[in-house]
Order: sequence, then C-alpha cells, then structure tokens
Amino acid sequence: MKRVMIAMSGGVDSSVAAALLKEEGYEVIGGTMHIFPDYEEAVDRDDHCCSYSAVQDAKRVANMLDIPHFVFNLKDEFQEKIIDYFVEEYSRARTPNPCVMCNKEIKFSALMKKALEVNCDYIATGHYARIEKVNGRYNLKKGVDKEKDQSYMLYVLNQEQLSKTLFPLGNFTKERIREKAKELGFSVYNKPDSQEICFVPDDDYIRFLDTNYPEISKTGPILDTDGNKVGVHSGLAHYTIGQRRGLGVALGYPVYVVELDHQNNSVIVGKDNEVFNNGLIADDINMISIEKLNGKMDVRAKIRYNSDEVKAYIEPDKGNKIRVTFEEKQRAITPGQSVVFYDDDLIIGGGIIEESF
Repeated sequence: MKRVMIAMSGGVDSSVAAALLKEEGYEVIGGTMHIFPDYEEAVDRDDHCCSYSAVQDAKRVANMLDIPHFVFNLKDEFQEKIIDYFVEEYSRARTPNPCVMCNKEIKFSALMKKALEVNCDYIATGHYARIEKVNGRYNLKKGVDKEKDQSYMLYVLNQEQLSKTLFPLGNFTKERIREKAKELGFSVYNKPDSQEICFVPDDDYIRFLDTNYPEISKTGPILDTDGNKVGVHSGLAHYTIGQRRGLGVALGYPVYVVELDHQNNSVIVGKDNEVFNNGLIADDINMISIEKLNGKMDVRAKIRYNSDEVKAYIEPDKGNKIRVTFEEKQRAITPGQSVVFYDDDLIIGGGIIEESF
C-alpha cells in the first residue's frame, strides 16, 4: 500500500482530497504547516488558512477519517523563502507572487521533505490540477473545473516534484467537492475559500510592509513620461503597474502608473495607452512539457492568475531567458509576476516577468 501525506489546511478542498485518497486505497497521513509569523497578530476567521481554528478543522477531519495528523513548524523556512522574498521583491519595485513561491519552496519542497522523512511515497494537495505521465515525462494539466483551475500557481514544479505529487481533485468540480464534503459529514463543507495572502491576515500588504519593514518605503517623485515632476509618492511598494486610484496627481486627464523606476526611486505615470506593451522578457524559467525551448513556439500565455490566456509566441533569449511576444498588446505587464505558457490544457512552462517591451 502506497503512503501519502495530504497537506491539510482545514478547508473543504484538502479535507475531501484526504477522503478521496483513503477511498482509493492509499495509507493517508495528514500534515498541516505552522507558518504564521510571530510578529503578526493572527486572526481567527473561517476564510483564513493559518488560523487556530483552521488547524482544529484539519484535526477534526483527520479524526473523522481515522488518519494520523501532524503539525509541522515551518515558520523559519517560510520566513526565509517566502516572506523575505516578498519584502525583497517589493524593495526592488517588483510585485511578488508569494503563492507561486510557496508551492515551489514550501509545500512541494519543505513539506515534501517532511513527507519523505516519514516514509511517504507521495505528497498530495487540494489543488485543482492534473498530472499525467507521457513518454516518461510528467505533464501538468489544468483541472477539469476551469473556474477553479490552479495550474498557473503550479508551473514551478519540476519533474522530481511532479513524480511524487498527487492532485485528487483534478477531475472534479468545486461544486461536487462541496457536495462530497457534505455527504461525508464534514462541517467545513460550506467554509469560504481563503482569498488573502496567508501571512497578511487583514489583506493589507502595505500595512504589513510599513509596520514590519518600514525601511523599504522611501518617498520620491512622481514623474510623467517626459520626466516632469507631477507629484510625490509614499514609497514604490505602495504602487503597482496600471494603478489609477490613490496617485494624488491631477493632470486634467486620467493617469496610470506605467513604470516603477527602482534605480531613481520614481513612479512614472502616463495615459492609459502607455500601460500597454507588445511583450516581455521572463527569467527563472521552468519548463514542464518540454525539457528546453530550442526555437520559436506558438502558445497561449497568461500574465497573472486572474487574467485570460492570450495568443503569443515564445522564443529563447540570452541568459536562459524567454522572450514573449503577444499577438495583441497587453495591459499592465508587471515585473515580479509569473507568465505561464499553455497549449490547450497542457502547461508548457513559465517564468518570472523581468521587464516588458
């Protein structure tokens, strides 16, 4: 019998995933990560994955399923790999994606290591995605429920990680998972999905940065695209590409953030058409369906989790980077965010946006 550790957050998805694995005949162990930083005040809400009640919900489900449940203290690893990265990216005038990095460095690395230490063959999560092995290579595919598909957040997984990962919910809709939870008698069947950054319980990342890392927010000039000073900003971390509200700039027409100039500590603003770009350069590449990009390839690309896929072509660029050119200009291409490449349901790979052009 194969042994699997299911990452349990106390939510409906991981709870039902644990039940499905047991039904499939696996020996199942529940594992919950303790990652919340000591310097933040924890909240106890149903939609917060790091609360005390979330751990209790996970334990309760594990007891109902009669499976062992462990809580792993990964606070140090989470601080180093996720929070420090989050702060560093904002200090460089980039917009980080902590959920993507958490999958790479924590769930499918630090927690997977814990799973292997207790002789598990696999780690499993409640993500809506699928893994298929084709010609000796592990492919990542979208979940059947396109509204809940989370493949964008998982493009960072390498072949070794994919070979030891199970996604029990990949062939189900969210609606069916909630029904299944109710049938199983889980009190979390109608628990709301977690929405916020898990270590920022009030979902106010500016407050988090200003309170805990005030040194990264330095005031500076707001410039128009001709270099004229039109205002003063409160710190580059307070702004994002495409932002219109809260700029405190009146030029007689709507203005938007078109660039964050880290070198000169400046916010550059312009008209809406100046927020659009033809393409981008991506770094920190991870390819899944192919080992390496050797030439031009037509893809559908996604530049943020909630954006639509759009037609583009990708080609190798210097220094193991990838150049992405869109069929139509895209709005608010944001350095620090991920770009993911698709071929229908198949995830080809992706990388971190370095710059737009």
